Amino acid sequence: MATLLDPVRLAVSVPQAAAWLARHRPAAIFTTGGYVAIPVLLAAEPLGIPVLLWEGNVIPGRSVRATARFADVVAVSFAATCAALGRAIAPSAGAATGVSRARPCYLTGTPIRDTRQIDREAARARFGVPPGARLLLVFGGSQEVRRFNAAVAEALPRLVERVHVIHVTGEPAYGAALAGRERLAAGLRERYQPYPFLRDEMLDALAAADVVVGRAGSSTLAEVTALGLPIVVVPYPHAAGHQRANARLLVEAGAARLVEDEQFDAAALLDAAALLDDPAAHLRMSAASRALGRPAAAEVVADLLLALAERRPLPDPAAVERRSRGQGG
Repeated sequence: MATLLDPVRLAVSVPQAAAWLARHRPAAIFTTGGYVAIPVLLAAEPLGIPVLLWEGNVIPGRSVRATARFADVVAVSFAATCAALGRAIAPSAGAATGVSRARPCYLTGTPIRDTRQIDREAARARFGVPPGARLLLVFGGSQEVRRFNAAVAEALPRLVERVHVIHVTGEPAYGAALAGRERLAAGLRERYQPYPFLRDEMLDALAAADVVVGRAGSSTLAEVTALGLPIVVVPYPHAAGHQRANARLLVEAGAARLVEDEQFDAAALLDAAALLDDPAAHLRMSAASRALGRPAAAEVVADLLLALAERRPLPDPAAVERRSRGQGG
């Protein structure tokens, strides 16, 4: 089967990309990698158009590794990714852009929605969580939520005796979750709030939570750490090891507990809720999570892209480090 690296396809696609770039003359290119980007990046080099690649996983996929060699600057969420891409952490201030031989790698974090102005108490009030109540947020992301839903369904009567629960079920399981809520004792039903999905409200749900149970996608972990939340992380097992590697770094830092997908059940969910019975452990995990957070990642990635576009010196890596953590320039 032909691929995007097939010489015949490249012979057609690279000139097409070059013609488009020559016509529109972008000041810079931003990419998250992938084979589909290769013709564009091959065409950009002789035209002198600088490229910024961002990668959010600890272990970059094969397509990202294939495209990273064409990028002038790489931005990553985890320091280990620089080495995996054969790049060095960015040098000190003053490196030239666009034509830099160093092709540096910056630790920026994952661009996320701005968490810095969120009012936790207001977020809890929006979900009707009483003052002082402990809140568990359970969501499986967009991939394979059935295991999460089964665990919640089995544990629910015992779970709501201990904590309030916000549970993102996915559309197909929402009806069953509502039925499970109705089977709870009348005084406990208000402690369980299932939703088929949360969009704009998701950030409020995270801000309101005390503990999160979820997958280990880059954006999920970035928002959790930006808010300083402990997470019981259940890596998606069919992601070529990316999510497990992402999760492992949080576990090693003390910000997360890892449960393998095949081991996640009602008992594991109840164990996750039990973290709220140990205030000292919860506080340690919260502090470790916040220490990893980079709430201003979007701003520093934008700064790098503008520096390339305007042919300015790249920012100093120490300044990028401070700004990504929301500590100023």
